[in-house]
Amino acid sequence: MKPATPVEAYIAVGSNIEPEKNILNALGILKRYVRVKASSTFYRTMPLGRPEQAVFLNGVWHIETVKTARALKFDLLRRIEAELGRVRTDDKYAARTIDLDIAVYGDEVINEPDIHLPDPDIRHRPFIAIPLLELAPALALPDTGEQLSSLPVTQDRTGLEPLDVFTASLRERIKL
Repeated sequence: MKPATPVEAYIAVGSNIEPEKNILNALGILKRYVRVKASSTFYRTMPLGRPEQAVFLNGVWHIETVKTARALKFDLLRRIEAELGRVRTDDKYAARTIDLDIAVYGDEVINEPDIHLPDPDIRHRPFIAIPLLELAPALALPDTGEQLSSLPVTQDRTGLEPLDVFTASLRERIKL
């Protein structure tokens, strides 16, 4: 069932296999199906759990959609990941061509085995929390009402290297 009105959502984006190419391609595909309103700054970050891997590029996109959270995640985001060569394995720290996750979907709170909203990683991963804060400085997390800006994770910029030129290119593509 589709929401009656468009929903504001935030998509966490990451890649460490040809990241610039795959992030640009993911944005191009996503724009065909939802309204992409803005891009946060993208950051170069160290991989979690696998220091031998290539660095990641991470950021967040602000979108508007009439798709349900479940349809957005499984019918669109997972399809884009597959189209760009993402292979999901049991290794949650595996390298990836693209990773697209719903961080926040309106004011919905979902706790099901295959979907959790808002994304619990917001509270633990600066590469999600800080870009999200940039796009939604007044955001209160729907599950607890906590102000995103009050979370300690939003104060930790350790290991986040802003990519201004790449971010500018994404923002230009959003305008097109």
